[in-house]
Amino acid sequence: MLVTGIKSKPVYAPLRADIGGRYHLMLASGPGAAALLRVLGELQSSAPQAIGNTRVLMVPENSQAAAPFRRLRKLELSEFADTHALQGAFRKVLDESLMGTRLYVAGPESFIGLAMQIALEFDLNKDEIRAEEMGTLARRVYCVHCRTATEEVRTNIVRCTGCARWLLVRDHYSRRLAAYMGVMVDAEAPGELPAIKEVYL
Repeated sequence: MLVTGIKSKPVYAPLRADIGGRYHLMLASGPGAAALLRVLGELQSSAPQAIGNTRVLMVPENSQAAAPFRRLRKLELSEFADTHALQGAFRKVLDESLMGTRLYVAGPESFIGLAMQIALEFDLNKDEIRAEEMGTLARRVYCVHCRTATEEVRTNIVRCTGCARWLLVRDHYSRRLAAYMGVMVDAEAPGELPAIKEVYL
């Protein structure tokens, strides 16, 4: 039932510092902090003055995760308890951003998708955005029947949190919705479900 090779599925390259940027805005969730530290290292070695024009918003994986960031003088660091709080701050920062800002996003794909969605609301050019997927492969699934998004989906079949239909998690990804499409799996034979397997760990 799943179609392989769907072109809408995002492909993420490892983050690299864009020395041409005047300002650097970095977002991380959980293990994504490691990618940001790598980029900050590149900035420090090739354009050390850029650290003073860099801001990091992160949801740390644990209490020690932000320690390496705090050691960087002139770096503006904001920590958040969850993704929702980070997104609110991200909107405010984007509203005040200046031309020449480069955005770096690192973390699970659902985190990247929601960050990209907000960035595009503020008309950031795709050339100004970089992302690296790190951490869980759990998916954000959009029900095409009731338009509800179910978070942290790790199985090929999931019950929609909105309408309670059983959904097949497709590989088709919508950048606009920042989610994979979920379609009713037992529409032709109600109650008959394929084996439910953990596939997005």
